[in-house]
Amino acid sequence: MFAEYAIISVMKEKTIKTLADIAKMANVSQSTVSRALRNNPLVSQKTRDFVQQLAQEHNFSVNATASKLRTQKTHTIAVIVMFDQNTEQSISDPFLMKLLGTIADELTKFGYDMLLTTTKTATGDWNNYYFESRRADGLIIVGQGEHDPRIEALASNNVPFVVWGTEFANKNYTTIGSDNRKGGYLAVKHLIDKGCKNIAFMGDIEHNELEQRWLGYQDACEEAGLALEPTLRLKTDLTSNDGYQQIKNYLEGKHPKIDGIFAVSDTIALGVMKYLHEQKVAIPEEIAIIGFDDIAMSAFSSPSLTTVRQNTTTAGELLVSKVLKKIENKPIESKLLEVELIIRQSSEQA
Repeated sequence: MFAEYAIISVMKEKTIKTLADIAKMANVSQSTVSRALRNNPLVSQKTRDFVQQLAQEHNFSVNATASKLRTQKTHTIAVIVMFDQNTEQSISDPFLMKLLGTIADELTKFGYDMLLTTTKTATGDWNNYYFESRRADGLIIVGQGEHDPRIEALASNNVPFVVWGTEFANKNYTTIGSDNRKGGYLAVKHLIDKGCKNIAFMGDIEHNELEQRWLGYQDACEEAGLALEPTLRLKTDLTSNDGYQQIKNYLEGKHPKIDGIFAVSDTIALGVMKYLHEQKVAIPEEIAIIGFDDIAMSAFSSPSLTTVRQNTTTAGELLVSKVLKKIENKPIESKLLEVELIIRQSSEQA
């Protein structure tokens, strides 16, 4: 105890300039000090508190630039959200906010920062911009867009990244994604079981994940012996505004009558419900509706929205753990997450 006090007393008389100084005072390794100052959970909370207290008492702060040069690591993960140039969808989308929040929380646990951008602003050469210029140690890509070739370009450069999206047999990169085909099947089968025979599909199947939901729609219809009617597929952007507009255009035009709607997102479904409410169309007595995602608002709409729940918590945790393993050159595999049908008032008559 006296020896430890003597060391600290002597060090207080000196200017603390390096991690080695703090390490000597705390009687731990420099790597432990580095992790403790980044609040890395690999270091015990007691040691983190002690090291951080020493650093604060001696006005010591890590030179981030110098640290990056020494370790060749940025301790930053870039998260790119895939958007088409002509979409009105934005980062404020409730499902995206929920997923991104989980990713940010997980990265913080492991001492990493998150650099968030979208394909509306991101450069086309992701390898050069993020890796060659040392802006990030790894990438998490949310969505695959309309079969975007930039993801394949990353894979060919063998850089650490993972994708929230759909797994394809001929793609050599790791994906974490929901079982979208099963989700589409569960939604449409439920509508059919409730007596619906003319079910509209609202979404854009140019997107890989939404294409899988369309395949699930077809599976349920074929199982029930219902013919696929092309006019019942309404190309719809992932926004409430377009959900409102597309169902308005359909119902005000000369089209077959519908008694059910499968919207590929809750945001679309909520826009549809707003229009039907304005037109005094009874939900679900005249038209039953199911969404996808289970955003918080879906439980509090009137009527409450039946939906397919995606497990965003597990998704965010897996995306982070996989990319960090990839950075360490450890093998990683794709993962398909289960979905769950949440039945509420929009498809269930009171």
